[in-house]
Amino acid sequence: MDQRPQRFTSLDVFRGMTICFMIIVNTPGSGAKPFAPLQHAHWFGFTPTDLVFPSFMFAVGTAMSFSMKKFTGLSQSAVLLKIFKRAAIIFLLGYLMYWFPFVNHDAVTGWSVKPISHTRIMGVLQRIALGYLFAALMVRLLSARGIIIGSLVLLFGYWFILLIYGDAADPYGMLTNAGTYLDKLVLGDSHLYHGEGVAFDPEGILSTLPSIVNVTIGYLAGQFIQQKGKNYETIAKLMLWGSFLIFAALCWNLTFPIAKKIWTSPFVLLTVGIDLLIISLLIYLIEMRKGKTAWAGFFITAGKNPLTVYLFSELFVTVLYLIPVKGTSAYERINNVLFQAMLPGALGSLLFAICYMLICWCLGKFLENKGTYIRA
Repeated sequence: MDQRPQRFTSLDVFRGMTICFMIIVNTPGSGAKPFAPLQHAHWFGFTPTDLVFPSFMFAVGTAMSFSMKKFTGLSQSAVLLKIFKRAAIIFLLGYLMYWFPFVNHDAVTGWSVKPISHTRIMGVLQRIALGYLFAALMVRLLSARGIIIGSLVLLFGYWFILLIYGDAADPYGMLTNAGTYLDKLVLGDSHLYHGEGVAFDPEGILSTLPSIVNVTIGYLAGQFIQQKGKNYETIAKLMLWGSFLIFAALCWNLTFPIAKKIWTSPFVLLTVGIDLLIISLLIYLIEMRKGKTAWAGFFITAGKNPLTVYLFSELFVTVLYLIPVKGTSAYERINNVLFQAMLPGALGSLLFAICYMLICWCLGKFLENKGTYIRA
């Protein structure tokens, strides 16, 4: 836990926008199908929702370009210890989040400890932890040119692994890609995500490799902004690179499809390209134009404590599902009696998601008012 001055307003806004949208996407109201833009692409393709998670990875890298300066003067072993410690804490928090509430209750057998043997090992925070870990090691041990070369090796290496070790007939299929084979071999079916109806983890081991590049490009973007300053030349170059990466992703998509659920290499290029355009726009609106930016304060609140706000959003919704109310859960009861009654269908689902996000935002506001910033 630390108290630190605000440093890069655009980054806090970017991160806050990502967290708010992530909560809206993750907690749609029950009783109706959410709007299509608030759903992930079924497999190949891209929706606005698919941008949320990679944008958070990008923000981790951008923040790293500032935080790594604190390691100046420390020994190599001390820096590596801090990097591994932070990654381990974030990974553990992610694992405990999926294990929560740690117990099961059955009318016949009563209370029992939730078995570790059926707990998901990988996940969102785990991917963030691993992305941070390997990107930080690359930043610490390699030059800027080395980071770029290493990122290209990860993107093309991942593609080649899928082609060589996946099913030749369908190397990018859910159950026939090399990543799924590896996850089942190393982790086992019981430790994988089952939200698709089968044992398949969208945050698996192998697909973590290309996601590291979202972090490294975020780092390079942050470094570039600090070196060149927040001016029109910086914005123009960021937008040019963003446009180039989007174009490259669309071209690569012709042979290697864009797919968030296996985090394909063109998916990485597409998302970081869009992120570069967004961060450029935010720098212009907030840092340079210095016009009316009252709207930014809302997102800054969530962006200052992103990990805490995200964890609360995941744990509190689990609690709502666990509370029984008239034969259903509190989560479903609130939606059916209140939100679906007011606005039936997708609108009611969206309204619940926005209201839930605002509840989580209130926690961020409380911490901000106390001057408390919780970091892993």
